[in-house]
Amino acid sequence: MTVKVLTDTSVLVAAMVDSHPSHERALPWLQRAKRGEVELAVCTHTLAELFAVLTTLPVRPKIGPDLARRLIRENVESAGVVVDLGGDDYRAVLDSQTALGLRGGSVYDAVAARAARIWGADQLLTLNERDFRRVWPEAANRIAAP
Repeated sequence: MTVKVLTDTSVLVAAMVDSHPSHERALPWLQRAKRGEVELAVCTHTLAELFAVLTTLPVRPKIGPDLARRLIRENVESAGVVVDLGGDDYRAVLDSQTALGLRGGSVYDAVAARAARIWGADQLLTLNERDFRRVWPEAANRIAAP
């Protein structure tokens, strides 16, 4: 049985950018997904966030929109599943954030956590473990760093 792993933006950026301090830790996860050793997923929001981050990173040479799109297509979409969330899912995320008393940008982590739950991920992979444990406390044991 293949392990189902949902990754957040932080892991994907690290895997795709050679100069990222966590590149050596994150890259093997994409490679394993491409070889079919793990089942990889991202949520739709992560695709947009990944594009935004890649195209604004302070790296030389800059990553333009064309290259960012190609990197996402070749490294994420071709290697895994994109979990689509609907309006009911977003409302559930807002309800959860409210119940947990959480504010601000943690809502974006909660969106990825919702996708992991819906998809049935065995693991949610992130470089921001603490943040994800706040938004998805009932699955804290499934949240890990590469």
